[in-house]
Amino acid sequence: MFDAQCDVAALVYEAHQQPDGVLLDFVARLKTEGLRPVGLVQFGHHNAGVAELAAMMIHSGERVDLFQEAAAYTQGRRLDLDKLAAARGAMTAAIDQGADLLIVNRFGRQEQQGRGLARLIEYALGADVPVVVPVPAFRFDDWIAYIEGMCVKLPCDGDALTTWWDGLAQRDRTRHVQHNACEVLK
Repeated sequence: MFDAQCDVAALVYEAHQQPDGVLLDFVARLKTEGLRPVGLVQFGHHNAGVAELAAMMIHSGERVDLFQEAAAYTQGRRLDLDKLAAARGAMTAAIDQGADLLIVNRFGRQEQQGRGLARLIEYALGADVPVVVPVPAFRFDDWIAYIEGMCVKLPCDGDALTTWWDGLAQRDRTRHVQHNACEVLK
């Protein structure tokens, strides 16, 4: 299912940490370098048991409300799978238009069960696009099982994310130079 040559990073965070700020700062850096990150970054949280969750499509700036009002006999709000599917479709199209990195909102219960944005992760890897996924620490074992162990574990820290990304960029430059040298020798 997953290609060992593709690069996947899990940005592992504890309950008191918010990976969204780390990701948004990283996205801003990539954009200033002329790169095209694609994906979904969450902003919002659970407040006193009530989900206040929205996300932003980082490649378009579009706001996506991921929850719908639950039925009157239930409490709170629940994830709107149709809205999530629409966001997944928009991100797939954005990858097709050229992406340097995919950022997936979170690895949650939906992805663990092969739904949600799970297929998007596979799609990006198939297109040889590196992927960053915030993973809550309590789900990290599930993430490792899902990704078949092929990922880099990063702390929820901008410096760690930057170091990982810079390592990818350096490796890709080396591959490009080697490829060009081979072409010259033909």
